[in-house]
Amino acid sequence: MAESILYTTLEHEGEAEFTEKRSVFIGHALPVKTEEEALAYIKKQKSAYADARHNVWAYLQKGEIVARYSDDGEPQGTAGVPVLDTIRKSGVTDAVVVVTRYFGGILLGAGGLVRAYSHTAKLALEAAHIITYEQYTELELDCSYSDYQRYLAELPRFGAVVDDTVFSDLVKMLFAVKNTVVEDLLLRLREISNGSAAPAVRGKRFDYR
Repeated sequence: MAESILYTTLEHEGEAEFTEKRSVFIGHALPVKTEEEALAYIKKQKSAYADARHNVWAYLQKGEIVARYSDDGEPQGTAGVPVLDTIRKSGVTDAVVVVTRYFGGILLGAGGLVRAYSHTAKLALEAAHIITYEQYTELELDCSYSDYQRYLAELPRFGAVVDDTVFSDLVKMLFAVKNTVVEDLLLRLREISNGSAAPAVRGKRFDYR
């Protein structure tokens, strides 16, 4: 059986707010595909909250290959690292989090800052909806009109996603299934076609169902 490959990221942008001893923490999280996208989002949030004392940020991409953070004036290790650690603990990758702090006049201490930044980052990630995708194998199958209905009836049993169907001299079926059931589906198609069904692999993708 093929290995199940998972990819966890954010579904959309999220925003959350948290108040601790009159300091207001505003967290923003966003899925990003490149480091340039992450840096552009950080710049955007810094501009939007230019009157805030701190705009702490962190992003994590391609697993652990790219990991960056900034304390933005907070004591070293009390802000950027906790935000980055929160992203890591969530299992999310390809994401950026910016936590803005409006100082309320009461010092929180190192431990208080770590807890506040971690908690706000966690709330922002949850607001952005953590989602896990699984790798699918994309397949293409040319068949006769008489076989088409038989094959089509089998696909839902394997959780297949039908991407497209092209009708011409033959029927071209374009569909995708999870890596873990590809071999079982191919075996079943061969069984009901007496070995004549020969789907071609079009590629791989991550999908959510």
